Amino acid sequence: MSAALQMMAFGLALLSALFLLLATCTDCWMVNADDSLEVSHKCRGLWRECVTNMQDGVRTCDQYDSILADHPVKIVVTRTLLITADLLVGLALITLLLGLDCIKFLKEDPRVKLKMCYGAGVILGFGGILGLVGSVWYAVDVYVERAALVSHNIFLGVHYDFGWSCWLGMAGSTGSFMASILLICCLY
Repeated sequence: MSAALQMMAFGLALLSALFLLLATCTDCWMVNADDSLEVSHKCRGLWRECVTNMQDGVRTCDQYDSILADHPVKIVVTRTLLITADLLVGLALITLLLGLDCIKFLKEDPRVKLKMCYGAGVILGFGGILGLVGSVWYAVDVYVERAALVSHNIFLGVHYDFGWSCWLGMAGSTGSFMASILLICCLY
């Protein structure tokens, strides 16, 4: 039973780490929500902004000037939280991998392996919380920005909505937190 829970938590943590890494690297955190006569699809991410022509499929991207340049707070905070979450989840995966019962590392001391699984669970929990805070922070800021424009009857030509990278970040963070719960609460 313990080995099955460990393997299930490891699989969930691995998938969550992949989702978090993809969310951090991809550039579709905000997409244009105008669907009437749009001839292009616009995505804004943490690192660049891309436009795809819907007629011929040509995609052009503009990198943000510099990591150290003045950027909106939502981009800086989300970058920081997601990079930290990626690092924590990666560390937790290595710790969990070494703590699995099916791995021969420290086979003679099962208490140490159990402590490694608990430690991985705690680290996964912190990483999941940081990733979720970063993703939700960005999503709330997009919603507030859009609601402010709508309430003031301002139309700038493009309204943005949550992109698939934002949803991927939320899913990866939630999965990481669920793997943490599996490791901490259900391992006994």
